[in-house]
Amino acid sequence: MRPLPPLEALAHASRLLEAQGFHETARNDRGDSRYLARGEGPERLRLSNHARTPKQRRVHPEVMASLVIRAPKTEAQVAALVAAALRDYAGGLARRG
Repeated sequence: MRPLPPLEALAHASRLLEAQGFHETARNDRGDSRYLARGEGPERLRLSNHARTPKQRRVHPEVMASLVIRAPKTEAQVAALVAAALRDYAGGLARRG
C-alpha cells in the first residue's frame, strides 16, 4: 500500500476520528490545521502538519491533544497515530478532571 501524502493522511485521520464521534469545529486559513470536538464541550483535538508553538499552547488550553503528520504515512500508520491521539485526548480530559 502506498503512503498517503501528508494532507491526504490528515484527511484520512479526520475521517477515522469522525467515526469515533468527533466533528470538525474549526480550520485555519491555510487549511493545514483542523480542530475537532466530541460533544459540545470546549475540549479539542488538533490535526495538523506542524507542531504548536509554546504561545499557541498557552493561548489555547482547550486543545487536549495534537496529531501531527509531516511526512507520507500508510493508512495503518495513520490509524496508529489516531489511536495514540485518542489516548492523549483521554489523558487530557482526565487531567482536567
